[in-house]
Amino acid sequence: MALRNAVMAALLEGEASGYDLAKGFEASVANFWMATPQQLYRELERMEGDGLVSARVVQQERRPNKRLFSLTAAGREVLRAFLAEGPSKPLAIRDELMVKVQCVDLGDADDMEAVRAAVAERVERAGTKLARYGRMRERLLAGRTEDEYLATAERVGPYLTLQGGMALERANLQWGESALKRLAQRAEALGARPRPRPAGASPAA
Repeated sequence: MALRNAVMAALLEGEASGYDLAKGFEASVANFWMATPQQLYRELERMEGDGLVSARVVQQERRPNKRLFSLTAAGREVLRAFLAEGPSKPLAIRDELMVKVQCVDLGDADDMEAVRAAVAERVERAGTKLARYGRMRERLLAGRTEDEYLATAERVGPYLTLQGGMALERANLQWGESALKRLAQRAEALGARPRPRPAGASPAA
């Protein structure tokens, strides 16, 4: 999957400037596709050159003019063709924190504390994102039940992807809290037992 597919999916919400798209990307599409604003701006320029999006200039007083991008018919056809492609590739995970947790027993107390701090940061970040996604969910539902929304909304895709993002952050939160508890128990146990001497070392006098 290319970044442009995610950009076109975001533009289904309506025309947007590069700046507004970057903000919207962070607030919604980011729960399944990450990109920096610079990557988005470059991709928008390429997509315009390929005829997938069109842009119109909006004059602004006391501020630089801005360009609003919208999907073209060709862009919609490309996105529709993407829907019909074969099975999606399996999710590829490259998680630096998990590698550190995998080898945490190699380090000393300071190293373990650093890993615990990293896990705690992930827990905090997951909680923040989950709260933001919850507010997005309430805005989408607008007082309706989930069943009412899914039965009457013009588009259900954004809600379903939001559910996926919330499930991921709940899993991050649950794993992180459990890992912090186990690492704390491990650190306490290690602190109460003498550290083994390196091979060949002489006993202390």
